[in-house]
Parts: sequence; C-alpha cells; structure tokens
Amino acid sequence: MSKILVWLSWGVDSAVSAWLLREQGHEVSCGYMINYLDEENPTCPTRVDLEEAKKVAEYLGLPFYTFDYREEYERRIVDYIYREYEIGHTPNPDVFCNNLVKFDLFLEEALSLGFDTIAMGHYARVQDDQLLKWVDPLKDQSYFLSRLSQFQLSHALFPIGDLEKSEVREIAKKAGLPNADRKDSQGLCFIGKVSMKEFLEKRFPKKPGNIHDQTGKVVGIHGWAYSYTIGQRKGIEIGGGPALFVTAKDTVANTITVGGEADLHLFTSYCVLVDWVGSDLTEWKKYNAKIRYRQADQECEIIIDKNIIKVIFNFPQRAIAIWQVCVIYIGDVVIGSWIIQ
Repeated sequence: MSKILVWLSWGVDSAVSAWLLREQGHEVSCGYMINYLDEENPTCPTRVDLEEAKKVAEYLGLPFYTFDYREEYERRIVDYIYREYEIGHTPNPDVFCNNLVKFDLFLEEALSLGFDTIAMGHYARVQDDQLLKWVDPLKDQSYFLSRLSQFQLSHALFPIGDLEKSEVREIAKKAGLPNADRKDSQGLCFIGKVSMKEFLEKRFPKKPGNIHDQTGKVVGIHGWAYSYTIGQRKGIEIGGGPALFVTAKDTVANTITVGGEADLHLFTSYCVLVDWVGSDLTEWKKYNAKIRYRQADQECEIIIDKNIIKVIFNFPQRAIAIWQVCVIYIGDVVIGSWIIQ
C-alpha cells in the first residue's frame, strides 16, 4: 500500500477521494494549500474552505497539513493574470494553477515529506502515466490538467476517475462526510467567485475608451479594453439593436470593435500555437481539439511549416482567444496542449 497525501479542497470530490483511499488500506494524510487570502474579506473562500477541510480530515481520523504558498501563487499565477491581460491576451490561470502549483509546489512538498504520491478529486483519469477524460463528459476536467508532465502524472491519483458525480455524492452521504451536500466551487482557482473584470480592477484603474463598429464608427464607450475578450457579449453597453459581440481589441489604443454573432471576424479555420507540452505529434494525422473548456471535440489536423505549428480545424471556430489553451486528444487520451499565439 502507498503513502498518499490528498489535497482537501472545498468540496465533496476530494473528501470522497480521501475516504476511498483510506478504505482501500493506504496510509492517507490530508493537505490544504493557502494560495490566496483576501485580508479585507472575512468570508474569503480560503478561510471557509480551510475550516471545511479540517472538519473532513478530523471526521476521517487522518493527519492534516497546511501549506502556505501565497508568495509563490502571487508570482506564478496572480502576476501572470495581470501581465497577460495588460498586453491584450486572455490567459487561462486555472490550467497553469494545476501544473505550476498543485502538481508542482504541492507535489514536491509531498515527496519531500516522504509521500509516494498525491491524490486529488479532479474529474479525470490516469492510465500508464497518460491523462484521460473523465467518465462524465459534461464535467470532464482533462482540459485543465492538460499541461501536466509525465513526471507529474506518474505521481498523481484521481480516485473518483471512474465514478459519475451522482455516485460521488451517494458515497459521501453513505460515509457521513460533513461536506456531503456542499455545492461545487465556481470562480477563479483559489480566488473564488469573482468576475475577471472585478479581479483586474483590483490592480488596474478604469480607463474609458471607444467602442467601434465594423466600419470604424464610434458607437459607445467601454471601461478598459484589456478586460474584454474576443467573442464576449456581456458588458457592452450599447442600447437598442441586435446583440453585439467583441470581434477585436487594441489595448494600446484602448479600443474594442464589435459586430454581430455571425460576423466573419469571429470565425477562423486555424490557430498558430506555441509552448507544447505532451507527446510527439504526427503531421496530417486526425486529431480532436478543444480551444476552451466544455467545448465539444473539434476534428482537426496538425501542420508544421518552417517551425510554425498550426491546428487546422475541419470547421471554422468561433472566437479563438490569444493565450488560451488548445488541448489535443485522440479519443479519450490527452496528447498534450499548446498556448494559442
């Protein structure tokens, strides 16, 4: 049997993971990461979640560790969010939180303490050090885990990987876990239920700029261009007429351009990629890709042209955002992921 450190988060999934591993006879301990703490907010999710995690560990009779990674989380994730938005990119902090914090800082700490591996309540599977989709495609989290290295995957366990969500809830209730009925978390990883616009405004003051239509005519005013993303509809305050969507933005000029949902500026048949993490790819082979979480698999091919990597989609894709993550699959297996350039 293995010596395993389970990351207890806010919810039922990690609690059931700890319970399952304990029932299987493993030597299980629980850990909680303090990554972000809003000192001005008495109901900051970190405080609430920490107390919930302690209750679960105490109920299960398992040792409990607390790790403070606030300084590293600020440098690796928070500063990254601000830096990329400021230059007009749309980063995906939840993806990088996994490979740079949970499966880096937390994993290395666990190994240094003598644990064999770490376990988490993520909706994914690992077989032969390969990442696979979860059994329930509606909640599959393989997209967010797609940048894990082979080393990280070799030390990762996802005990609920073969269970559907309803089964996880049922196990939690039968086991009497104190958070059996707690709702799933939403919002930014470790930061909580706050909009990206609100989060960005913590560091950047508002800077009103012009909204242009497709002809270049000024049709409205926005708060600041960096806080918008391609394809966005919400937050465009222009009264009357059909719904408008962001088709382009210029953070230097502080302008955004809007158009209708079917505007061709929103659609493209390929994207250029950088910073590959994963297995080797074969040119012109049939793959599936996702350019955002919960997107249905999109058939595609890979083309390598003079060190330029392109994903060519069988059907044009709407609102491809710079610096989001493109994940490549064959069936349920994650081949790897790129950053969209």
